[in-house]
Amino acid sequence: MIIGGWFGKKKRQKDFREEENSVSGASSAQLPFRTDLHSHLIPHIDDGAQSLKESLDLLQRLENIGYRRCIITPHVMADSYRNSTERILTELDKLRKYAETFGIKIELHAAAEYYLDEELLHRLKIGDILSVGSGYLLFETSYYASPLNLEEAIYEIAASGYRPLLAHPERYRYVQDPEEFYGRLREQGVSFQVNINSFGGHYGSDAYRKARWLSEKGWIDFLGSDLHHRPQADFLHDIINSDVLDSVMKYNVILNDQLELSKG
Repeated sequence: MIIGGWFGKKKRQKDFREEENSVSGASSAQLPFRTDLHSHLIPHIDDGAQSLKESLDLLQRLENIGYRRCIITPHVMADSYRNSTERILTELDKLRKYAETFGIKIELHAAAEYYLDEELLHRLKIGDILSVGSGYLLFETSYYASPLNLEEAIYEIAASGYRPLLAHPERYRYVQDPEEFYGRLREQGVSFQVNINSFGGHYGSDAYRKARWLSEKGWIDFLGSDLHHRPQADFLHDIINSDVLDSVMKYNVILNDQLELSKG
């Protein structure tokens, strides 16, 4: 089943405090885990939230859905978002303080979503990596062109002491043979983080089919919101309120809540 139709409808943006209870229909009992490990909610740092108000609104929505821990993962890309570790942690600390001020209790952490490019290889060499939990390195590639150095980069990630975690593998259009491509990565020790909204068709039919395929193989290790903006939060709310995730949880061991996170 693909959830659609209503996604494109425009809704008036209200102050997040006025809508604090507007998405409370999804009780925490319906969410099968409490940790989100992929989002873009630090304001003004990448293509995600573009204001503090938007960040707080999205965090409140995640909390209302049932999340209790959120690992925010800003993009790190040589050509677009050269976010330093220091900047990410500094901006996270600011967001934590504002969230506490406005009564948002969700626990905030930071990692990064690294684009597979020379910047990632450089940071691996100097040991400047913000990992997910106790050692997963979240990385992505081009959506359309198969990276020539994929296996080399995976080797470098593992050799540097990290566990390679591929962000939204279902979204890569260049994957023509899922069995061969995903299977080869699994053999190399790569874990997979699939976006929840892919199961509702948010990213199109190709991503939907690949997400279902990965689920049926039992190859999904983590589920993420990949939350950037309000419409995606609304879509996520509907997915959680449906039975879409039932088969995913049946066939896969989802490790979100097993991540070891420091309080710093």
